[in-house]
Amino acid sequence: MVSEYPDVTIYSRPWCGSVMRVKRWLDQRNIPYTEIDITRDAVAARRVEELNRGYQSVPTILVDGVHVATEPTTAELEALFEHR
Repeated sequence: MVSEYPDVTIYSRPWCGSVMRVKRWLDQRNIPYTEIDITRDAVAARRVEELNRGYQSVPTILVDGVHVATEPTTAELEALFEHR
């Protein structure tokens, strides 16, 4: 069965307000995602650093394995997922 949604991965920290906002936005639109907590996964934390020039900036979002956004605004989320 083919999903109508892309494979969305969010690198996160549990206490981050921006992460909570992005997750709430995706949840309200029923867009599924996989969340990876970089405070519990050192390999994921290094991956986020590689994607963000040495910074552990979250949320860092990948769509189908491609880095598409870090700390996106609501407008950026809408542009990324408008056709979904």
